[in-house]
Amino acid sequence: NNQEDGHRRQMKGSVFDIQRASYVDGPGIRTTVFLKGCHMNCAWCHNPEGKRRGTQRMHFESKCLHCGKCAGVCRSGAISFVPSSGELGFSPGKCVLCGRCALICPQNAISLCGYETDSGEVFDEVKKDIGFYNDTGGGVTLSGGECLDQPDFTAEILEKCKKAGISTAVDTAGDVPWESIEKVLPYTDLFLYDIKCITPSLHRKFTGVGDQRIMENYRRLLSLGAGITVRVPLIAGFNDGDAESGKITAFLRENPPGRVEFLPYHAMGENKYRALGLGEPEKFSAPSQEVIGKLRAAVKSL
Repeated sequence: NNQEDGHRRQMKGSVFDIQRASYVDGPGIRTTVFLKGCHMNCAWCHNPEGKRRGTQRMHFESKCLHCGKCAGVCRSGAISFVPSSGELGFSPGKCVLCGRCALICPQNAISLCGYETDSGEVFDEVKKDIGFYNDTGGGVTLSGGECLDQPDFTAEILEKCKKAGISTAVDTAGDVPWESIEKVLPYTDLFLYDIKCITPSLHRKFTGVGDQRIMENYRRLLSLGAGITVRVPLIAGFNDGDAESGKITAFLRENPPGRVEFLPYHAMGENKYRALGLGEPEKFSAPSQEVIGKLRAAVKSL
């Protein structure tokens, strides 16, 4: 029966990356599994390729040689090429996501992002580094996108990890039904929980959703004694002012997690918007070092 159950429980889901040797998604050396799909629309999102389910084509213009090899292998007519000028054109509606262009590109300027897989295949990949997890106090982190938008798939991966003695973490924005959190709760050692701001109208303006469910789920996790690291993205002009940052630190003092991390904005995701054909992303910046230092000092005693 156990063998039958092992074969049966191979939930399928959508993943866009499995990143090994990560130091930023929980304690120790970790492998982070990035799931596709997120119903939020954070204006500064640095993983825009994780927003939508399904496979997406990415073309990084900065790497492109304009050699035309991709057009030569495109059977659907989605890519056009003018040899005299080196001009490349792309028609998304014609693309069948066959991947031939990505395979032939000499500069890796083209890639297909996102694929369907099952929990067993994911587990087979993440368990390769179990020695590093054991030596460093690391483990496996499920992230995204929003991994809890695929709660059953996430829970099954985490369950396999726990049965193998691998420490687990869930990186979430928290705006999901409580039932989704309940599914992963028995198999999750640590929640990396985003709190972006406290003012509901500000939260909705910059993320597309309110924060009521996020706060309710956070308090509920605290009441159950769950391990939580709160992660606050710091964005100039959004949550770095005295009023909003003061609300954040006051909230954390009243509802203290095990740990707080402040994550200053970085621009490493901006090129992904262009690669996905989403146009120019909104421009943001990190607060000053003085502001960051002040916030870290304010929660140091938690």
